[in-house]
Amino acid sequence: MKYTLQDFKSDQEVKWCPGCGDHAVLASVLRAMPEVCEEMGYNKEQFVFVSGIGCSSRFPYYMNTYGFHSIHGRATAISTGVKVANPELSVWQATGDGDALAIGGNHFIHALRRNIDINIILFNNRIYGLTKGQYSPTSKLGIVTKTSPYGSIEQPFTPGQLVLGARGTFFARSLDSELKLNQEIMVQAAKHKGTSIMEMLVNCVIFNDGTHMEFSERSVRADRTIVLKHGEPMIFGANRDKGLVLDGDKLKVVTIGENGITEKDILVHDAHTSNIGIHSMLVDMKYPDYPVALGVIRDVEDKTYNDNVHNQVKEVKEKSKIQCMEDLLHSGATWTVK
Repeated sequence: MKYTLQDFKSDQEVKWCPGCGDHAVLASVLRAMPEVCEEMGYNKEQFVFVSGIGCSSRFPYYMNTYGFHSIHGRATAISTGVKVANPELSVWQATGDGDALAIGGNHFIHALRRNIDINIILFNNRIYGLTKGQYSPTSKLGIVTKTSPYGSIEQPFTPGQLVLGARGTFFARSLDSELKLNQEIMVQAAKHKGTSIMEMLVNCVIFNDGTHMEFSERSVRADRTIVLKHGEPMIFGANRDKGLVLDGDKLKVVTIGENGITEKDILVHDAHTSNIGIHSMLVDMKYPDYPVALGVIRDVEDKTYNDNVHNQVKEVKEKSKIQCMEDLLHSGATWTVK
């Protein structure tokens, strides 16, 4: 069956603030799902959307799929259970920077370590929005919020570095308004076997408006971000005349045509290399020293937890003398009463 985005759109009123970046991410997911079905041979009934607590966690209500609106920080644990119990399902998780990286941080890193085949959309607006504006694990140093009236003194997480440090096999980043890029990322995430992390840099118009504006504003975006594609040179800029080269053990921004630099000197993105060195440099690039990296940064193969569980269960069953309940009841220390 050929699906359209309307097949995945629920009849529920979307209750995010006007201008919230979550609207754009929802639109991207609705556009991506029919393509995922076509690419993977899925039926709509195979999709499950799980969420925790936060503005983005209203997501399952807006999808015409199976869904589970869970509790704060525990969406990853529930997603894990759903996938292990029914590996034929395509499990998607909507979570925020607070829900995933603070109270849910432990579940988050261990899902990555185990490489469970789930797709996590991480909405990063650098603030707790649902509870009306407290600083989060990704909030900028010095930000003034209700819980940091004199400025936050905490260094923020870079989600991509956290993913790599936990042995993550798939990490992508995008802006809420980049609908086409978001759709491409989501399709690639669905194809990936393992934990896929999609960091969506979203805007909270009420409590942290413009947090990504220094590089996300359309008038400067081309010069301050770089969209990475596997197998293509790392070139960016409004005139496509800037690129990245390796200078010793660091990345360096160069201008093509200056100082003898040609397109052949520019690094080619390899998302599939197991070596995290360049990937780590890419996720850590920050404006104004570097362009902010968007697109699929890492996509490598590894065994998945859910496959390992089912293979182990199968192996144990094949070797076990216990094949049914009667075998179990008559195993070990048993006796017959006459």
